[in-house]
Amino acid sequence: MEAVVIITVLALVQYIVFGIQVGGMRQKTGTKAPASVGPDEFERVNRVHLNTLEQLIVFLPALWLYAHHVNPIWAAGFGAVYLVGRMLYRSAYINDPSNRTLGFALTMLPSAVMLVWVLIVAALSYV
Repeated sequence: MEAVVIITVLALVQYIVFGIQVGGMRQKTGTKAPASVGPDEFERVNRVHLNTLEQLIVFLPALWLYAHHVNPIWAAGFGAVYLVGRMLYRSAYINDPSNRTLGFALTMLPSAVMLVWVLIVAALSYV
């Protein structure tokens, strides 16, 4: 389970770093809080941060449910794919939001696979 703990911490640190980047972009662009709109470069960094939060809400429970009910090493592997996907998503979104598909897929698919797999395992335990 240590690998799952490491992935969890890395995902949370990644989210914190993205938040710090929003603060830095606020300063750079002069976008005062609590504004959530401003120059495109601010809005892109801000959306990456907010989209990451949206993904974490699904990813973290999926990760831990999968680790507990299926396999913690595989969960950590799916988690590593998620982390790489978030970095690719961030890079693509900041440069050209229309190119974010790969990063999004590498973020969403691990969570979806883990959730479906856990659901099947749980359902089969009733049989």
